[in-house]
Amino acid sequence: MTNETIEVRKLSIADIDQYNELLRYAFQVTEKTLLDYGWENDEIRKSKFPVLENAHVLGCFDRGALVSQFAVYPMEMNIHSAIYPIGFITSVATYPEYSRRGLMSMLMKQSLLEMREKGQSIAILYPFSIPLYRHRGWEIISDKMTWRISDAKMLARKDVPGYVRRVPSDSADLIALHTRFAKKTHGCLFRNDLAWDEYWRWDVDDTTVAIYYGEDHTPLGYMVYRIDADTMYVKEMVYINMEARMGLLRYINAHDSMVDEVRGNNYSGESIAFALSDSDIKETIRPYIMGRIVDFELFLGQYRFRGEADGTSLSFQISDPFLEWNNGTYTVELQGGAGKLTTKPSKHKVKLSIGTLTTLLLGYKRAPDLAALERIEASDETIELLDAAVIRKKPYISDYI
Repeated sequence: MTNETIEVRKLSIADIDQYNELLRYAFQVTEKTLLDYGWENDEIRKSKFPVLENAHVLGCFDRGALVSQFAVYPMEMNIHSAIYPIGFITSVATYPEYSRRGLMSMLMKQSLLEMREKGQSIAILYPFSIPLYRHRGWEIISDKMTWRISDAKMLARKDVPGYVRRVPSDSADLIALHTRFAKKTHGCLFRNDLAWDEYWRWDVDDTTVAIYYGEDHTPLGYMVYRIDADTMYVKEMVYINMEARMGLLRYINAHDSMVDEVRGNNYSGESIAFALSDSDIKETIRPYIMGRIVDFELFLGQYRFRGEADGTSLSFQISDPFLEWNNGTYTVELQGGAGKLTTKPSKHKVKLSIGTLTTLLLGYKRAPDLAALERIEASDETIELLDAAVIRKKPYISDYI
């Protein structure tokens, strides 16, 4: 089969039915699934209108029929305290009979090119296949940790001056609190209306939001949870300070007569067992989000380095198997926590792929670890300098769109 009859174009509202049909086929969302979550056909159809209105969705059409699609949500992300415009890739789907024809690669490249033109220097996604995306320059940048505690009583019972109140899912305090958290948290996404809609899309009616307020009634933390069959499921727990964390754990503890087990998610990349009063906890960790720098020069313009490396320079020899404009050697002078491109030669040469560079600069993996895995070619002195230059903080990414 050839691609002679394939047309590539942006989807519009007129394509909503084909868009939904392809998603439901690719991800096997059945009528029963929709009914279990309280969705009727027309509701799920209308819920996707904002996606096609606000996101950039490219599709491949064969004689008028949509056969492959690739969507980019415009969002903002905190990367080491700099706010980046990014693209969150989603709704990637192709009918099986059109697989292995390069359609997804075609849509991905065109979408990344348009991201570059819009000033979005980095893209992220939740991968259905890590090898598939890694082959195209993407790399793992964050983890999702799930934890299980068999007894809520083991959680902190320390007194706190504030209080917890249950609020509606559209609470202004909740939205403002997440924005405040995003401003101080590396890797966190700023949720716009579209992101909040997706956040709640598949939650059942008995999902509850609880906010911890300080003594002065300032919202300092929240948790989203539900209780089912004597188990509390914590979808997300966010806190601005340790007081709020303690207050939310105390709130969970108050349910000890109602639940036999507590299960939750943690996106910080750090184990939570050490911080608990009893470390009898089961934790599992898995790769969660992949990312790739779309345009290195554009990305560098906002990037923050550690001040310890000021006055030095690094020469990056970058290979990108998918976006040719990133291929080349870039020498970066470090000054005032910023990196500036220069033509002056540097003795510190670093050879690596765009995916490795992405995971390094976002703080998911450190330079010595990547060098040990033979993902970086550089002298020991250069690896030490690179490690001193990059802020050592793993991204916190809790959104899956």
